[in-house]
Amino acid sequence: MSILYLAFAYLRFHWIRSLVLVLVAALILAVPMVSHTLLRGSQEALTNRAEATPLLLGRRGSQIDMVMNALYFADERATPITMAATEEIWDSGLAIPVPLHTAFETNGARIVGTTLDYFDYRALEVADGRQIAVLGEAVLGAAVAQRLGLGPGDTVVSAPQNLFDLDGVYPLELKITGILAPTGTPDDEAVFTDIKTAWVIAGIGHGHDDVVSVDASDENVAAAASLLQFNRITPDNIDSFHFHGDPDDYPVSSIVVSPYDDRSATILRGRYLDPENPLQMVVPSEVIGDLVARIFRIKTLLDAVTVIVGAAALAAVALAVFLSYRLRAPEMRTAFKIGAGRGTILRLLGAETALILSASAVLAALCVILVQSRGDRLVAYLLSL
Repeated sequence: MSILYLAFAYLRFHWIRSLVLVLVAALILAVPMVSHTLLRGSQEALTNRAEATPLLLGRRGSQIDMVMNALYFADERATPITMAATEEIWDSGLAIPVPLHTAFETNGARIVGTTLDYFDYRALEVADGRQIAVLGEAVLGAAVAQRLGLGPGDTVVSAPQNLFDLDGVYPLELKITGILAPTGTPDDEAVFTDIKTAWVIAGIGHGHDDVVSVDASDENVAAAASLLQFNRITPDNIDSFHFHGDPDDYPVSSIVVSPYDDRSATILRGRYLDPENPLQMVVPSEVIGDLVARIFRIKTLLDAVTVIVGAAALAAVALAVFLSYRLRAPEMRTAFKIGAGRGTILRLLGAETALILSASAVLAALCVILVQSRGDRLVAYLLSL
């Protein structure tokens, strides 16, 4: 115990150097474990979400981009299709289509325009407030609500996905009616609204101010009352909102397809095999399976790099400790002269090293535990980027 006491006293006296050594050693130990934890969590999150989505219909092109946008609300922009594709699925009598519109965002969160079928399909429940009911209302995922500090009765304002996508887009104030229960999925990072509200943001639907009276003699403002665009939907103006064009031509980013059985799924997939068809139907589990396989092939290379960098870092720490011991040579000679044997001195140095490594191991373990406890939310957030 006396050896440990002396070792601890020395480390406490030289606390800056001791702290640096502890942090460096903890970082060396924590990085491989944290990366392994995140990769394993990402694999499970990707796979579970994909396996829970039998089929996905979208514009022919990159399957990975389409799946990442529809399932994880990532920034990959999905080329839109039309509501006619949704009606075709309904008319087939083989599946339930759930359209998604993901072109807009608010405060760094994806706005997902969809139907109430989506909430049943994903088993999403409102934990606080109520479900959306009319135009202009939204429910927030648990993580978004916590990050923004918002709740029922508050509002958020929509924005286009990027600054170069402003044509026909009108910022719309969305009234928050509810907060969803946490699920540990990308749904926690999204803002959900009715798909018609997403079309209002896109400029397909709008309302007019018919209340303002205009002097007929004023030619400059005679048309202003009927052409004023709203950026807020209220009980007073909601009845004036309407949509232009054929509803079958309204855009959707993609469609989640839930077939009634395996036979229905096979028939539906067969209808979109023609490469000349502008639409494609994919099996998300197959697409994500290929993606995960690629990620873990890269992980093998990263593991090798981590081992090399870790070895170099350990060598640097060992060199720092060795130089520290060399600087303490006069101190060691003094201890030897007053009766401390060589074994005692070696035990003292070993105790100091053991204390540093123990503190580093504890700190690294705390980092891993913290990542594991917040793994679902962290992975969901990373997937939504």
